[in-house]
Amino acid sequence: MRSYNSTDHFLSHIDKGLRTLLAKPITKNISSPADKVKNKAELDEQDKKISARLMRVNHAGEIAAQGLYHGHMLIAKDEAIKQKFKQSAQEEEAHLNWCEKRLTELQDRPSVFAPAWYLGSYAMGAAVGAFGDKWSLGFVSETEKQVVKHLDKHLSRLPENDIKSREVLLKMREEEAMHDKKAQAAGAYELPQPAKTIMNAVSKVMTKISYWV
Repeated sequence: MRSYNSTDHFLSHIDKGLRTLLAKPITKNISSPADKVKNKAELDEQDKKISARLMRVNHAGEIAAQGLYHGHMLIAKDEAIKQKFKQSAQEEEAHLNWCEKRLTELQDRPSVFAPAWYLGSYAMGAAVGAFGDKWSLGFVSETEKQVVKHLDKHLSRLPENDIKSREVLLKMREEEAMHDKKAQAAGAYELPQPAKTIMNAVSKVMTKISYWV
């Protein structure tokens, strides 16, 4: 088998980034939690607008998650931990597809700042990884904790009759919480409080911007 060098890995990550930002999901092959919903009651225009904005925020979050995991994978030294990041990234890719599919159904679009969310998160993941794999795991753990809280807020804000979006967010919440547990089980370090505060502030900026654009 061919042995991949650092250049190969770097080009592979460029390919991952381009696929994340430019490739559209093949919706007929996506098993989304929303697909099982039989109640397809139409949303009025106001409810559709609220749902679309919330799903755009979640789509932006999943773009950022891809960048974060890809950045961690680039720097990770332990092959077992790198594989954990890869598995989680694949699960997050499914979330990305679900959100994009739901956005299409709501006749809306992703955030125009998607490239910034990806590149910023990629740089952040690589920078944290430079301090060691356990810090990367700690960053993942804290990120997922904040994502779960964020999803709880969105679940409370979704229009009551938008069952399809609710099913997507509930499944995402379940898997994000599992990523947190896996990171902790792998030996994640606890991040200092200032780091958590900064992460939360950055997340709020991304959320507010992507809600509108």
